[in-house]
Amino acid sequence: MAKTVGIGITGGIASYKIADLVSKLKNNGIDVIVMMTEGATRFITPLTFKTLSGREVVTDLWSESLEYKVQHIGIAEQLDLLVIAPATANFIAKMAHGIADDLLSTVAVANTAPVLVAPAMNSDMFKNPIVQDNIKKLQSYGYHIQDPDSGMLACGVVGKGRLPAVDVIYDRIMSLLYPKNDMAGKRVLVNAGSTCEDIDPVRFIGNRGTGRMGYAIAREACARGAEVILVSGKTHLEAPANVKLIEVWSSQEMCDTMLKYQPISDIIIGAAAVGDFRLAAIAEQKIKKTDDGPQSVMLELVGTTDILKEMGKRKQGSQIMVGFAAETENLLENARKKLKSKNLDFIVANDVTMEGAGFATDTNVVTFISRNGEVVSLPKMMKEEVAVAILDRVVNLLQA
Repeated sequence: MAKTVGIGITGGIASYKIADLVSKLKNNGIDVIVMMTEGATRFITPLTFKTLSGREVVTDLWSESLEYKVQHIGIAEQLDLLVIAPATANFIAKMAHGIADDLLSTVAVANTAPVLVAPAMNSDMFKNPIVQDNIKKLQSYGYHIQDPDSGMLACGVVGKGRLPAVDVIYDRIMSLLYPKNDMAGKRVLVNAGSTCEDIDPVRFIGNRGTGRMGYAIAREACARGAEVILVSGKTHLEAPANVKLIEVWSSQEMCDTMLKYQPISDIIIGAAAVGDFRLAAIAEQKIKKTDDGPQSVMLELVGTTDILKEMGKRKQGSQIMVGFAAETENLLENARKKLKSKNLDFIVANDVTMEGAGFATDTNVVTFISRNGEVVSLPKMMKEEVAVAILDRVVNLLQA
């Protein structure tokens, strides 16, 4: 039976791109119901989408419908997935607060199917804390958010806010309509985020890790049917739904927690930005600076425990272990050393000096190095796409 996708188009300049999306869905056997806000019709006509979808485009909450007794309820009941693309700041706010004052927002409130939201707007609008709070609220309700791309925007500004390529949105739609269940029955242990080492009661040593890569892996593993334990250091990210989250602070806390759950885990993925050094002694009181000129403070650092190396020593025969190698030089050589010393099945190597790779970016550029010597380099991808590629490789190992 064909799946039915509702495409909700709001009033953004990227509205014209959705014509290709509707065409691609329709050509691949997906029934499409297009709904447009009044603003969207100012950018592209409903006739375009009527021609591409093969059915009437819905724009008016008050229009009579021969197909449905109550139009917005009837549409909502048909949907296997609701997609809002492009999603303006205004419509995101309406969804986050349950406002139903037009056809599309009313369908969104009546809808019980999964929802994919693809924000597209000026970069300053996207970064606005109110908009970000609304997006986080939607995520907390289980909505799927397609992160916007960075680049030249219609307003002439360069920044984050572009609607992703149609192929990217299409692939996300297909993954939501036909979710993989190839990790069902498996328990995945993932670490993520930045560890912090205290200097005194108010200061600490940290790094630039945001946790996005590890959180993306945890979210994808859960979507594929796995039971996921996420051990997280410092991050601003919201916990993925249906994942067991354990928050830690220091590298030793993270190590102890990972070792605790290792015996019951089938797959272990070390994606955290774990600090390599900690203070030899933590000051009991805040270290004060003097008022009589420049001052220097000497901090003695000692090495932290290598978490994956310790886990590699305890690795059980059936366990699969994956690590990351964030390098600034000699990428393959250093990654191969880590692969061997940590007893990993494969390692994900990335040069953090490359544009679009490493910490605090939406994208990554990675190379997979396997125990058997195979090297596979991937192009620059969103971190969510890298997570999919990593877990595809894990599944191949499970099935080998």
